[in-house]
Amino acid sequence: MAAFASLLATSASAQTIGVSMALFDDNFLTVLRNGMIDYAKGLDGVTLQIEDAQNDVGKQLSQVQNFVASGVDAIIVNPVDTDATTALSQAAATAGIPLIYVNRQPVNVDDLPEKQAFVASDEKQSGTLQTQEVCRILKEAGKKDANAVVMMGELSNQAARVRTQDIKDVIATPDCSFIKIVEEQTANWSRTQGADLMTNWLSAGVKFDAVISNNDEMAIGAIQSLKSSGRSMNDVVVAGIDATQDALASMAAGDLDVSVFQNAAGQGKGAVDAAIKIAKGEKIEKKVYVPFELVTPANLKNYQAKN
Repeated sequence: MAAFASLLATSASAQTIGVSMALFDDNFLTVLRNGMIDYAKGLDGVTLQIEDAQNDVGKQLSQVQNFVASGVDAIIVNPVDTDATTALSQAAATAGIPLIYVNRQPVNVDDLPEKQAFVASDEKQSGTLQTQEVCRILKEAGKKDANAVVMMGELSNQAARVRTQDIKDVIATPDCSFIKIVEEQTANWSRTQGADLMTNWLSAGVKFDAVISNNDEMAIGAIQSLKSSGRSMNDVVVAGIDATQDALASMAAGDLDVSVFQNAAGQGKGAVDAAIKIAKGEKIEKKVYVPFELVTPANLKNYQAKN
């Protein structure tokens, strides 16, 4: 009887969570996904079913609908398009299945249905920390008039829009108003596209003192192009966001000047925790934030094992 009661208790606590990731082939999102997997391994009775939406909005909606049809206990979504999340919320809400958005803020974040929440980091911090440090470095170098180019993520993504606005807000302050944005274009979070965009700017003769990128991947692409062109990395400040391992290696080599640590594994853990709690009927905050942290060569060693 004791063994049977134990089996019933285990079955009652067992939970299956469907996870739809925007993309598997992305360094930061891989750390996020692995954070969920590693955390779930330490939980009794929790199973993750993880799908790759391959940056396809329709595929992601289909994945969520399939999770609903299969009767999962909760769903976690890393949105492909943050402006196209209403249909995902409706599908889960109609079925009464908890839905957690992770990392990328859904368009309806302030009006999420019951049993839905958002786990991420506050993007207002990311671009602000990044640009304030770029400003400090340029001032320390004696720059009184400086030009900057801005590499933006996917324009359909809320993080790209907020991070870009953060840059402009910092530059609008009296302390940093000596910086002028001379070019801003999207490179879609991609290292390859970041390299191509930088090559285009260099070919067009664009003059700049700083590269402010919405993420590390585009910043690394920019660095590759700059080095290929023969430009000394001592003459340009390059800033990214995420503090990925590749970015920290670039910083250790003296190429990347600034990054901002976004705790991918912490967001993954937080998303799984939120999904489990809501599935159990517990109340949680609608927005759960994991703080951003500035990373520079001075504190680099504190972050080299984190992402």
